[in-house]
Order: sequence, then C-alpha cells, then structure tokens
Amino acid sequence: MLACSVLFFSCHQNSSSPTDTPTTGEIKIGVDESFAPILESHVDTFMGLYKYAKINAQYAPEGQVMQALLQDSIRLAVATRPLNKEEKAAFEREKITPTVIKIAIDGIALIINKTNTDTTLTMQQVRDIFTGKATNWNQVTGAGTNGPITIVFDNSNSSTARYILDSINFKQPLPGNTYATKSNRNLVDYIAQNKNAIGVIGVNWISDRDDSTTTNFLDKVNVVGISTKTNPTSVEDYIQPYQAYLAQGTYPLRREVFIISREARTGLGTGFASFVSGDKGQRIILKSGLVPASMPVRIVGFSEEEE
Repeated sequence: MLACSVLFFSCHQNSSSPTDTPTTGEIKIGVDESFAPILESHVDTFMGLYKYAKINAQYAPEGQVMQALLQDSIRLAVATRPLNKEEKAAFEREKITPTVIKIAIDGIALIINKTNTDTTLTMQQVRDIFTGKATNWNQVTGAGTNGPITIVFDNSNSSTARYILDSINFKQPLPGNTYATKSNRNLVDYIAQNKNAIGVIGVNWISDRDDSTTTNFLDKVNVVGISTKTNPTSVEDYIQPYQAYLAQGTYPLRREVFIISREARTGLGTGFASFVSGDKGQRIILKSGLVPASMPVRIVGFSEEEE
C-alpha cells in the first residue's frame, strides 16, 4: 500500500508539473479574435516547424482573452493593449511578472455598404457618428446617402469597440443606434446587406490581398478613407488603412499589438512568443499587410518627372 501511495503521488506530481519546452509540448493561448487570420498563420507555421509542439489557440473578444489570462486559463494572450493598472496589481499579488512584447502595428478600418457614396470622412465626422451627434447620413456630408446610420461592431466586448470608446469618444458612451454581431464575418455580411450601416473592423481582416477571405470581404464592402484635416481640399487628404500609411503614422486610427505572457519559465509560450516576434513571425505580419514591430517596411515613393 505504501508503495502504491508513493507511486500515485509521484504520478500526480508529474501530471501537474509543466513538461513543455520552447519547441515541444502543448499549451493554450488566447487571441483577440480581430487577429484570427494572422495568428492562425503563425500557429500553423510554428507547429509545422516543430512537430512536437501543439498550440491550442482560442479566439475570443479581447475582454474575455484578458480575463482568461488573469485566471490562468491560458499561458499567453495576444491583445491590442498592454496590461492596465488593475491587471498589473493582480499579477503582483500572485508574484508573477508578465512579459509584454510589441509585435505589430494594426489599425481600425471603417467599412460601409457598396451603395453608400460617402466613402470619405474627416475625423470630426467620425466622432459625430460615434458620439451620436450625427444619426443620419445627410448630417454627415449634406449629400450622398440619406438614411438613419446604424453602427455595427463584431462584439460589444471587442478590442475595436474599446478603441472607439477610448480614442474616438474619449469615454463617452456609444449612441443607441449601435449594434453588435457575433463575428467579423457576420459584421461584413451585415454591412453588405444594409445600405445605411457603418462597421468597425480590424485592418487585419482586409489587408492581405493574397488571402481569399480578404478579397471576398472587399468585394462586399467599401473601406472609408479618413482625413485628419478639418477642411480637406482634395482626395489625397483622405487616408486609407494601407500598410505604408500605418507605418508612416498618417492613418489616424492606428493601434499596437502585444503578446502578454504569464509564463514564469522558458516553456512553449516563450518559444511561440519568440517565434512571432522573430524574423519568421515578423515576415508573416509584413505579408499580411500590417506593420511588424521589429522589421522595417519598405515604402516606395513615385514622383512625376517633367519631360
């Protein structure tokens, strides 16, 4: 009986002790669902390189991902913000020092129905829409589409909704004409079917022109160009969320992307984070149309020469 007890205790310890290494084992990670296309590529490539590694990625709204990280349900999180004051305090109480790594620069894109002619907006007009000051399209530009504006997010707890509340509304609540769908795909479909709707989506979903999902989305909706000028004088004053403009900082709705790891040892989470922030992982981000954090983006300029 004593021998059996010792054997059971030993087995119990081994089953609960982490056995993963930077390139082997199995872990769970959480990913803000607005980055699903890019992180799916990272996970697939990483597991293709290291056949004894298994990354179980859970894609969810950013709020749920951060909560899972605090509850130790996942080893690391991919989010559009670093830890806030309360989250830092929670980790301090557990005597854990999380690792925070910036991996990319992303953006927020505004999308509208193909029949909507108001494809350019100033930042002031954007604020008027999201604070409820403008509730009809004819209040935005005085021309073009006429009809009640419907604001649509992928999820009420998503990082895109938080971005609008923090950076556009400055903590003012969203108006009553705001709705949420269940996913980014549902969001695009809703915009494609409703001429007065305006949607908020991560640039990640529309930036990779080689991806069939991206091209399918762009066939259904128009992407809004945004100007920071109060009185734009030409089309060139309106900026689209292209990679070069994200890199230059001229597109106004930009945000950063981070990996936050609670791993206290050099395990599979550390290995995956190093991969994403390393050369191969940053190249995946570059190809996707976002701006990698540690790799320069080549910007080619064209100028007209007089003959």
